[in-house]
Amino acid sequence: MPINVPDQLPAIELLQKENIFIMDESRAAHQDIRPLKIIIVNLMPIKITTETDLIRLLSNTPLQVEIDFLRMKGHESKNTPDVHMKAFYKTFDELKFKNYDGMIFTGAPVEMLPFEDVTYWKELTEIFDWSKSHVTSSLFICWAAQAGLFHFYGVPKYPLSKKMFGVFKHRNLNDTLPIFRGFDDEYFVPHSRHTEVLEKDIQKVPELNIVSKSEESGVNMVMTYDGRQFFVTGHSEYSRYTLDTEYKRDLKKKLPIEIPDNYYPDNDPEKEPLMRWRGHANLLISNWLNYYVYQQTPYNLDNLCFDI
Repeated sequence: MPINVPDQLPAIELLQKENIFIMDESRAAHQDIRPLKIIIVNLMPIKITTETDLIRLLSNTPLQVEIDFLRMKGHESKNTPDVHMKAFYKTFDELKFKNYDGMIFTGAPVEMLPFEDVTYWKELTEIFDWSKSHVTSSLFICWAAQAGLFHFYGVPKYPLSKKMFGVFKHRNLNDTLPIFRGFDDEYFVPHSRHTEVLEKDIQKVPELNIVSKSEESGVNMVMTYDGRQFFVTGHSEYSRYTLDTEYKRDLKKKLPIEIPDNYYPDNDPEKEPLMRWRGHANLLISNWLNYYVYQQTPYNLDNLCFDI
């Protein structure tokens, strides 16, 4: 099934050029199918790029998916046109009386700040808490993963001596879990972050299970044993050129940045980046949607009920 997104969303045209089947709201209304309702909290500065990256993965599943975008009421986006935000994004006040099958929290460029110093931290933690009773399963990416681990379980983050930047080899720690169905023994995940969470801290929390890690980039995926929360420190949703854009942006600004590891052929930034994580990324999202959202959520979302 295709993905159902708001009419006129810029991602539609971009993804159709990649031969990805996107269904807008008008056409989806004529299909008698109960779509999965997914809410995306997009904390990234360039919203359209992140929308496109996530929709690309969400569309690669036989399930029909309907998406809402949520923005922080107390934060004004400086890198996305206001007309776009008003057309496609809602505030928490507009959505908090609904239930959703799945929820995705993106990363954010605020990782060097203490969590409590982020301007929208209070609003975000309110949404975190709401997700426990209104969403079947939630996926937290990069900074949001660190923020969620800290808020729910007290897991701290630590600054790195240099940016974790590149594409790193990973292994899963339990290949019987549904989230890893179809995975190869080794797979690659992009990372772009200045902070980390440590295995020793996570192991102290009985509700958490470290299920994927890398010798180079450390802990990658942590989940709760009931599958209702997934915390992913990497960026499987990144497109081929995302790290390239970040690298050249920082070079232009004369910021301290190294060539991303395991990314350019022969480590040469003049060559086209090597895409080696697409299969893993598609499996990750499709397995999450199928086994932890679709297979668990009630047909009638009004019947969603969790003990918290």
